[in-house]
Amino acid sequence: MFKRILFPVDRSRDTQDAAETLIQLAQFCQGQLWLLAVQEGEPDSEITQAIDSFLAQLKQGFTNQGLTTQVLQRQGIPAFTICDVADELNADLIVMGCRGIGLTQEGANESVSNRVINLAPCPVLVVP
Repeated sequence: MFKRILFPVDRSRDTQDAAETLIQLAQFCQGQLWLLAVQEGEPDSEITQAIDSFLAQLKQGFTNQGLTTQVLQRQGIPAFTICDVADELNADLIVMGCRGIGLTQEGANESVSNRVINLAPCPVLVVP
């Protein structure tokens, strides 16, 4: 089933909501998790430190739930980077939150989750 699960994260409420669903799914499937944070633009040490701290907290939370968890941090355009990492990891599933902007005419081309759905090398579970 879903043994290798990629979870792209940011510090939004959407990530927290998706994490709750992910815990249940990963426990059921006995899957391994990869938490991925993608930083756009030029590297910034202050932002990188904040991301490191956030990833460490998330990892601890998943580990406390009995889940094997790895963390990754990459630079790039989020949707493309998420799909590239899913391919590199040979992920069975991508689980991610959505902000709902893809539901509007203006947001359809800007939505990260919409782009990932269309480009991903594996199934994508979008948690509203």
